[in-house]
Amino acid sequence: SVNISILIVAVVIFLLVIHHNFLSLSDFLRRELSDPSPLGLQPIDFIPAAPQRLADEWNDKEIPVVIAASDERLGGAIAAMNSIYQNTRANVVFYIVTLNDTVDHLRMWLRSPPLKNMRYRILDFDPRVLEGKVQVDPQKADTFKPLTFARFYLPSFVPHAEKVIYVDDDVIVQDDIVELYNTPLKPGHAAAFSDDCDSTSSKVAVRGAGNQYNYIGFLDYKKETIRKLAMKANTCSFNPGVFVANLTEWKLQNITKQLEKWMALNVVEELYSKTLAGSITTPPLLIVFYKQHSSIDPMWNVRHLGSSAGKRYSPQFVEAAKLLHWNGHFKPWGRTASYAEVWEKWYVPDPAGKFNLIRRHSEAYEAK
Repeated sequence: SVNISILIVAVVIFLLVIHHNFLSLSDFLRRELSDPSPLGLQPIDFIPAAPQRLADEWNDKEIPVVIAASDERLGGAIAAMNSIYQNTRANVVFYIVTLNDTVDHLRMWLRSPPLKNMRYRILDFDPRVLEGKVQVDPQKADTFKPLTFARFYLPSFVPHAEKVIYVDDDVIVQDDIVELYNTPLKPGHAAAFSDDCDSTSSKVAVRGAGNQYNYIGFLDYKKETIRKLAMKANTCSFNPGVFVANLTEWKLQNITKQLEKWMALNVVEELYSKTLAGSITTPPLLIVFYKQHSSIDPMWNVRHLGSSAGKRYSPQFVEAAKLLHWNGHFKPWGRTASYAEVWEKWYVPDPAGKFNLIRRHSEAYEAK
C-alpha cells in the first residue's frame, strides 16, 4: 500500500508539472500573438495555427488610414506608412491621396522590398473642387498645397468605411495603430482630435505663433461673422494633423459641405486670423467641430517636434510616444530637425533618386 501511495503522489506531481508547462506555453503564445513587435512582423495569416478569433479580428476588419502624398514630401508619407505597417498585425489599408503627376513616382517607391506586402489604394485629388473656396495669391501660387484639404473629403476617398484614421505625412507611429482606431467617439461626434491644451502639447510653447492653443489664434474675432458664432475666444483649439473620423456621422451631418461653406466665406470676408500665417485648413475645422468632437490620447499626437531646431522633449519621452508629429517648419527630412534619427529608421530610400534628405547633405557638407 505504501508503494501504491508513492505511485499516486508521483503521478499527481507529474500531471501538475505538465499542466504548469502547458499554461506557460499558452501564455507565451498569447504574448507572441498580441504584443506588437516593431520590426520584421509578418501579417497574421503567415503565423501557423493562429486562433480563429484573433485571425478574424486582425484580418477581416479593415483599418483604413488616409494620408496625403505630395511629390515634394513623398519621402515623409512613405516613412509614415512604413512605421504604421511595421508596427501592426492588423489589416491596415492605406488610402493615399495624391495628384496625377505623382502617381508613377509613388507606385515605384511602393514596390520597394520593405513595402511590397503593404495594402494600399492610390486616389487622385482634383484641385478643381477647391475653386472659389481658397484664396490663392497669384504671386505665391507655388506655395498653395491643395492636398492639405484632402482631410475635408474623407467620405469620397473611403466611401464604404464607417471609421477612418487621417494622418499627416510628417508623423512616425511607434505603436499599434489599432489602438488609435479604437478611440471611443461620443454619440453625435464625427471626429476625435488631440486638444492643444492637453498635457503633452502644453509642455512646450511655440515662439512667434501667438496664442496657438486657443481659437483666437486661428480666427479673427474682429469680424462680425465670427462674433455671431458665439464661440469663446479662449476655447482650446485642436490639432487636425492626426484624427479619427466616424464617417457615418460625418455624412449625416454633411461635414464636408459645412467646411466648404466656411472656406468660401473666408474668401469673401477673410475670417481667419493672421497670427498663425499659413494655417488655412485648421480654422474651418475649428468652427465646424466647436465643442462637437471627442479627444484622442495625447500620446497619439506628440507634436511640435518641427516647431524649432531644438529638442523640446527628453529622449525617454520621445521613445514612449505612440505617435511623433513634426508639425512646424523643421521637418525630419530637412536640415536641422530634432530627433530626425528616429524618423530615418523608417525612411525607405527613393528608388528614383528624386527625394533628397537635405539633412544628410548638409551634415556631409559640414564634415568636409
